[in-house]
Amino acid sequence: MCPIFRFAPSPNGALHLGHALSALINFEAAQRRQGQFLLRIEDIDTIRCTPNQVNQMTDDLRWLGLDWPEPVVQQSSRFDVYAASIDQLKQRGLLYPSIASRKEIRQAIARSEEQTGHPHPRDPDGAPLFPRHLLKEKEHANGDCAWRLDMEKAMKLVASAPLNWQENGLRSPSYPQVSAIPAQPNAWGDVILARKDCPTSYHLSVVVDDAAQKISHVVRGQDLYHATGLHRLLQQLLALPAPLYHHHRLLTDIAGQKLSKSRGDLSLKTLRAQGATPADIRTMIEFSDDDLAAFLY
Repeated sequence: MCPIFRFAPSPNGALHLGHALSALINFEAAQRRQGQFLLRIEDIDTIRCTPNQVNQMTDDLRWLGLDWPEPVVQQSSRFDVYAASIDQLKQRGLLYPSIASRKEIRQAIARSEEQTGHPHPRDPDGAPLFPRHLLKEKEHANGDCAWRLDMEKAMKLVASAPLNWQENGLRSPSYPQVSAIPAQPNAWGDVILARKDCPTSYHLSVVVDDAAQKISHVVRGQDLYHATGLHRLLQQLLALPAPLYHHHRLLTDIAGQKLSKSRGDLSLKTLRAQGATPADIRTMIEFSDDDLAAFLY
């Protein structure tokens, strides 16, 4: 079967060097494996994601030397598909409506921490878990509400067999390394799968689209390593296939933080304007066969 890789940026800011690394790893890996490279635009945030930013992204990627088949999937055109998956989970009693505001959630957590003297549990990204037990929400909300996964119910449904993902690590001719990583989706608590202002979320749409596009290899940064456990749970609940995963190194700034669009880290657009070439970009990110070691053998 022809391996299929993808690069799926969100056009809510300019591409930076970290995006260049991820895009090049996926593109070069697809070429080395005689596979296919797809571009997907993850633009469910229709306010911050604009056509101009999409055009800038595709222009930057072509300038780097990447190409891909058309048409490119844009998630903003697939809200009906995600809504169908949400309905499927609702019918199984796995989602519940949530009307609590961020302020109400913060206040409930603060009260609990003050009363107990213990910090509230947090997810792998450091955000506090949703304090369902601390909030009195309407059992049947209408209209303006988010839909959260009932993690306890979901975990019971998949408890009959171990939930793992296959992580494609570094390889050598004598040591192919594909490891079964135990998934721990409950570390994320009752995550939002459909927002108040959008019929989906990153976690839902990414697993639905990877399955729809028959992605065989999900290659992305280490910052999404722990989210893979949640994605495997959603794949199980929605009867979707599981791709092979590989989480590559991250580029960081001088403070050790990963590069970020939100902080305005140096963009490919700016580097191009300053006279950088695609070869310069590869040098800046120290791109080499080491980045492709998981796919060379």
